[in-house]
Amino acid sequence: MTSHTGAMAVGATVAGGIALRQAFNRSNSKDTKTTASTTTPRGNGKNVGILALEVYTPRTYISQTALEEHSGVSAGRYTLGLGQEGLAVTGDAEDVNSMALTVTHSLLEKYNIDPNSIGRLEVGTETLVDKSKSTKTVLMDLFPNNTDIEGATVINACYGGTSALLNAFNWVESDAWDGRYAIVVAVDIATYARGPARPTCGAGAVAVLVGRNAPLALVDPRERATHASNVYDFFKPDHSVEYPVVNGALSQECYYRALEDCYSKFCDRVDRLNGVVEESADKEHFNAESADYFVFHAPYNKLVQKSYGRMHFMDARRKHARGLVRKDSEEKKDEEDQQQGENTKPPQSPGLIAKECLTKPIEETYSDKALEGTLKSISKASYSQRLSDANAASKIVGNTYTASVFLGLASLVDKAGSRGDLTAGKTAVVFSYGSGALATMYRLHLRDPTSNGSDRVFTIDDMAKKLDLSARLATREEVHPQELDLALETRARMHRGGAPYSPVYPTIGRMFPGKS
Repeated sequence: MTSHTGAMAVGATVAGGIALRQAFNRSNSKDTKTTASTTTPRGNGKNVGILALEVYTPRTYISQTALEEHSGVSAGRYTLGLGQEGLAVTGDAEDVNSMALTVTHSLLEKYNIDPNSIGRLEVGTETLVDKSKSTKTVLMDLFPNNTDIEGATVINACYGGTSALLNAFNWVESDAWDGRYAIVVAVDIATYARGPARPTCGAGAVAVLVGRNAPLALVDPRERATHASNVYDFFKPDHSVEYPVVNGALSQECYYRALEDCYSKFCDRVDRLNGVVEESADKEHFNAESADYFVFHAPYNKLVQKSYGRMHFMDARRKHARGLVRKDSEEKKDEEDQQQGENTKPPQSPGLIAKECLTKPIEETYSDKALEGTLKSISKASYSQRLSDANAASKIVGNTYTASVFLGLASLVDKAGSRGDLTAGKTAVVFSYGSGALATMYRLHLRDPTSNGSDRVFTIDDMAKKLDLSARLATREEVHPQELDLALETRARMHRGGAPYSPVYPTIGRMFPGKS
């Protein structure tokens, strides 16, 4: 459905079909404090975080193996080279407004959320339908009796959704919070012109319900770090087309820089909060294997694998630097040993990493293929354990820009949550990146929320069951690779033609229902 007709149909469904929940219980107010079954040493007891997740993707997809053959490239170019298995495809019959409407309506319906219990609604997208009117205002059709909803649409490449989430966290955390929920919607259609980037297309939307006493909580709001810089690695200067201008090599380097900057600051911050000092034992410092899970922004899976390897590289450099500090301290304490040449050997390089890589400028290591192979070997087992669940969905859906990191969280809940592995006390570190560039790393804690007998309790188990993501993705229809070119051409025609416009991409029997 188009955004206009979708707004009318879905809005009417909400107004007429959803029984409004009783007035939001003020016992879940800003003065209420709850505790998890596993008590954490820090935090203010508000446990602000994610209460629920819902995902929408187009019903049609293309196999990367078939796309390789269709494109005339060598076998494995996209499947092994990019680490991708499929990509969602949609034409001119869907836009980010219709996708956002569908996923938000589905969230409200599945969890029986009263539209009047929403106090903040914020959207992250870079796929603009209008340069002025925001997608957030379109979503207001789902809240016909509630005009008192804060928030707007946030734009910064793939980072807008994370900015919206942090805004929601801050609102629920603050004295301005009025006891109602916040909803964050991250939605995008990733399109590229013909060329090496086209296999990284995709489309998807994720709606996130935010509140206190969350099962996936930012227990300590200080456990986060941000990177901001001014670079032109990916941008969209021509408003008549959807396609970005991309410098692929620079974009990967900017991703690495942002990750390493965030990770270094995050490690220092967590160490400081935990009372870990420079001289503490290496095992006490936060590292790439300290969290139970990691969720990365995933334009393509191979970039995530390489980036996680570089976190191990940063650990090795930090360990090497700490060793030099310890050595310097020992030398100052023992002048005699220093004069005899004892205790003056530089620390040995951890693992198989070449010693010179630990001290050379970090920028000089980005193109080092030997180092890349070493890091892949070092991090392979940990990657499988800590990141494979989160990356499962993006491997078959493709790039979803702002929704990517949220699709990773949903995939983690779907896979690990369905197995019962997401138990209280475990943690997930999230890294979000948007070109231009902005990035943030933060830590979420798994909890078993408790109830005081009157407030509603959300759980990981219920979230996993309602998502049912793997089963839903398995019902999609595979289409011929030429459909990608057709879909993107119809979208390009739509952008060139302007309003009024009638979609031409075939949709009969090829779209998921607008509501569950």
